[in-house]
Amino acid sequence: MLIFRERNFFNMFKFLLLFLSVLIFSSCADKTIVESHAITNIIADTGKVLVMHPVAMDSVKPKLEMKDLELVPDTTFVRLADYSDNFVFDMRYATPNNFLKTTVYDCAECYTRSKTAQQLIKANRSLLTRGYKIKFFDCYRPLDVQKKMWKIVPNPMYVADPAKGSIHNRGGAVDITLVDSLGNELPMGTGFDFFGKEAHHTYTDLPQEVLDNRKLLKTTMEAYGFKSIESEWWHYNLASMIGASVANFVWECKD
Repeated sequence: MLIFRERNFFNMFKFLLLFLSVLIFSSCADKTIVESHAITNIIADTGKVLVMHPVAMDSVKPKLEMKDLELVPDTTFVRLADYSDNFVFDMRYATPNNFLKTTVYDCAECYTRSKTAQQLIKANRSLLTRGYKIKFFDCYRPLDVQKKMWKIVPNPMYVADPAKGSIHNRGGAVDITLVDSLGNELPMGTGFDFFGKEAHHTYTDLPQEVLDNRKLLKTTMEAYGFKSIESEWWHYNLASMIGASVANFVWECKD
């Protein structure tokens, strides 16, 4: 009888050890998968060379959070959609629906520097409390695309001279508008990339609704460190990114 009880106890002890081993292995495996996503879609600025990290191949990717983004160096490029589901994207240069009348991005992606992304998320959170959200037309822009734009419109009022580079080329500028809770764009008086006085911030011969919408966008963006330019109601620069290095990398396209 004593031998039987000792054997039972020994078998139960072995089962408990096996069960604990499975739990520990599973926990470590999950941690490895999550950590592999921490470098997904991040462009590292080494000072001279912009390096694309390999994209993780896991089929299920957890959404990263603001706390994750805050750990990324300010001058590192990140994919904005990885950190928030609360934006709308209409990346015009990935379509022929732009002033170039041709597609110049292989696929629609919105990259910015980490610091820019953080401030965009904060601005958008403020807008969400009022029933609106940010819609993007353009974000980071490779220098080669800037050169194409300059050939078509060599006017520094509307297109930055590629010899100096745009803030878009530095990952610190975005072209945006506002949409309501149903995704409808708010009236802004002109379309995106309209080269005329009606798109200027100081042009006031517009319906009051349009003036109010432009003011809402402008005051919100300025509250989070962005600056506008006179000729384009849609364009905003993050002031602290003006001195960042010009980039010309092209992001990877996913199937």
